[in-house]
Amino acid sequence: MDRIKACEEKFAVLFGGKPNSGEGSDPELMQILQRLIFGEISYTGPLDDRMRELITCVVLSAYQCLPQLRSHTAAALHVGVTPLELREAIYSCMPFIGCPRTLNAVSTLNETFAAQGISLPLEGARRVSEDERMEEGRRIQESIYGTEIRDEFASLPEPFNREVPDVLTGWFFGDFYTRGVLDGKTRELLSLVLLAALGAEKQLPSHVSGCLKSGCTAAEIYTALLHALPYMGFPLGINAIRAARSVISPDA
Repeated sequence: MDRIKACEEKFAVLFGGKPNSGEGSDPELMQILQRLIFGEISYTGPLDDRMRELITCVVLSAYQCLPQLRSHTAAALHVGVTPLELREAIYSCMPFIGCPRTLNAVSTLNETFAAQGISLPLEGARRVSEDERMEEGRRIQESIYGTEIRDEFASLPEPFNREVPDVLTGWFFGDFYTRGVLDGKTRELLSLVLLAALGAEKQLPSHVSGCLKSGCTAAEIYTALLHALPYMGFPLGINAIRAARSVISPDA
């Protein structure tokens, strides 16, 4: 199948419509974009449309591309991503992109939900109590990453030697990772893509290892990074793929 036909088919699956055929002020640019993303990259690698749309939505959230996030929220729903899964993917962005940008993304998500008749608020997904969050978060963190963060910041003066790693443990792993809906493999893959989008090259190798420990295959990791590349740009995408290659065995 050629790229044009492939783009038409994927566009219909995601958006229920047709790609650009000459409309608007910049039809040639839109056709380059659509044929690359929907006619080529969307067919490369083993990830399904549901996972690809979750990846797209978290990258768009990181960059605050809110009009595009609105379109891809609708596309994600169209291919079977549940509202709870979408919400959880965007919630999981907060430790990476900060509170304000996450709130903006959640607001866009909720506007799309409301437009499609989805009642808000959605049901809760919290699975641990306030008293349990730190212990459970540390258990999850150490099962994937060991004590590397705690060890790295042990030389800071009191109380920062404890507070800095504890914020990561409690916030990322205790508050978000313990929630239901998304499994650990999905969370790790989304985390990796977010770090790639942010250009956090130092953190990428350990999170590639985290993906592998959580059950991701090498092909899934490379597919996720390639899928995100058109949204984050070539330099960041290639840097992330290089980081993955430095960790993943050539035989994997």
